[in-house]
Amino acid sequence: MAVETVGGVISTPLAQLQNAGVGQEDLFKILINQLTYQDPLKPMDNQEFIAQLAQFTNLEQSRQLNEKLDAALTIQSSDQAIGLIGKKVDVGYSDGRKETGDVIAIRFEQGVPRLSVKSDASQQVDINVSLSQISLVTQATTGDAP
Repeated sequence: MAVETVGGVISTPLAQLQNAGVGQEDLFKILINQLTYQDPLKPMDNQEFIAQLAQFTNLEQSRQLNEKLDAALTIQSSDQAIGLIGKKVDVGYSDGRKETGDVIAIRFEQGVPRLSVKSDASQQVDINVSLSQISLVTQATTGDAP
């Protein structure tokens, strides 16, 4: 019975594996299977084994860095949104129209800030404005603040 090698899987670039949803545990399982089913007459080269372990370390460090960057970006967008309370903003919509209004509240949907903006013209409140829709921020005049 012929046993196929698993070694070819590890040579796939780590970025592709990570994007495909392959995590560190999966890579360790592949490595263990590779060691378990290797040809005893042609064992894995020590240098290749150490290189693979270094790749696992790099993958884990990249994953941790991505998590920290995501957390920092979430905090930054939250800070930006909180700083807009009481400010007058210009909001651009996907249909091309623009409105000016006051930011009266902020809510968070899965960590993403959503602004509630009370329009100057229609006095309507849009409760689903994202930070990316804001094109201009000015200090609300004394009488305009909610």
